[in-house]
Amino acid sequence: MSEDGPTYGFDTLQIHAGAKPDPATGARQTPIYQTTAYVFRDAEHAAALFNLQEVGFIYSRLTNPTVAVLQERIATLEGGVGAVCCSSGHAAQIMALFPLMAPGRNVVVSTRLYGGTITQFSQTIKRFGWNATFVDFDDLDAVKAAIDDDTRAVFCESIANPGGYITDLDAISAISNAAGVPLIVDNTSATPYLCRPFEHGASLVVHSTTKYLTGNGTVTGGCVVDSGHFDWSASDKFPSLSQPEPAYHGLKFHETFGPLAFTFHGIAIGLRDLGMTLNPQAAHYTLMGIETLSLRMQRHVANAQKISKWLEDDPRVTKVTYAGLPSSPYFDRVEKICPRGAGALFTFSIKGGYEACIKLVDSVEIFSHVANLGDARSLIIHSASTTHRQLDAEQQEAAGAAPDSVRLSIGIEDADDLIADLDQALTKATS
Repeated sequence: MSEDGPTYGFDTLQIHAGAKPDPATGARQTPIYQTTAYVFRDAEHAAALFNLQEVGFIYSRLTNPTVAVLQERIATLEGGVGAVCCSSGHAAQIMALFPLMAPGRNVVVSTRLYGGTITQFSQTIKRFGWNATFVDFDDLDAVKAAIDDDTRAVFCESIANPGGYITDLDAISAISNAAGVPLIVDNTSATPYLCRPFEHGASLVVHSTTKYLTGNGTVTGGCVVDSGHFDWSASDKFPSLSQPEPAYHGLKFHETFGPLAFTFHGIAIGLRDLGMTLNPQAAHYTLMGIETLSLRMQRHVANAQKISKWLEDDPRVTKVTYAGLPSSPYFDRVEKICPRGAGALFTFSIKGGYEACIKLVDSVEIFSHVANLGDARSLIIHSASTTHRQLDAEQQEAAGAAPDSVRLSIGIEDADDLIADLDQALTKATS
């Protein structure tokens, strides 16, 4: 949509941003450009594309018209200048770190993260010579102390998986910006409808588009969104973006592309060499999902609010972590960080501990027992024995995945039906 045109609301942008009728056929829905390569006009055109002197399509590992629409749409909804889509949320995290890190460098991360992310940061990135320092992000002094001369990024989730904890992004970004390093926020659980991390000082946003953005549990995908606000040349910490790139005859990404430096690097270097490509059919499914994002998120939040209150009042339940409840220690952050609601992801603990949790997930009928979240369907899982199983007991507690808790991802079904399902399952689990 035109940069010089009117300012559109979220509901309009989630349908139209980045898309125009197909010029060849007039097709109104974005076509699936199922092609690996694109014909060049001539040799000069090909050379200009490969030299990054002209923007266009070369090969679908790098760029694809269907994926390009998705990238522009997500960037627009997040308020960013550009985005790079890739094959999964985990791929997006590596793509985000790749231009920033080097052997011996570290990233300071929250202890409240998805279990797979904790494993990726605590184990897998060591193979690149990178390190992660885990900190309780409620302890701002500890976050400051963890940042050293080798720190190249700070990482957290806006609404943390699994407990629904809400991060004080303003406080954390103030620390990261003062240290001269970017704050990367995983906004998967909130989506840009509930939270816009760039408005709270974040520099980069990552998504698992597999979750709420697609919303139907059909395809995996990821996205890195660039705010365009971070000055990559302010120090010598980020040579991949500020110094000459040998593969492009000494081109300096930040000097050449300005606010879009990170986005261009993600495509020209990240996708070129890591190959974490999103396929066009998956991009198409996600585009269709995003068209109803605001409607779904409103229903997700309303259902979560009602169900969490019912659980909190049930004597078989010992704890509910939903930030939208006044009893939550993070309730005051909702209005500031997520003004449209606290999301639809939370945990609850039941009497009977671990064994009762296992019985509960085996007894539900409407809820689906799966390792996913953000589906239109309501989902349930016992995190300690699945998504966070690889963590020790202390890490599980810190992440919000205690053995006596189950995680709910509340869908858009009838809330009373979901309550009835939980009621009968709790009866079986705690009898």
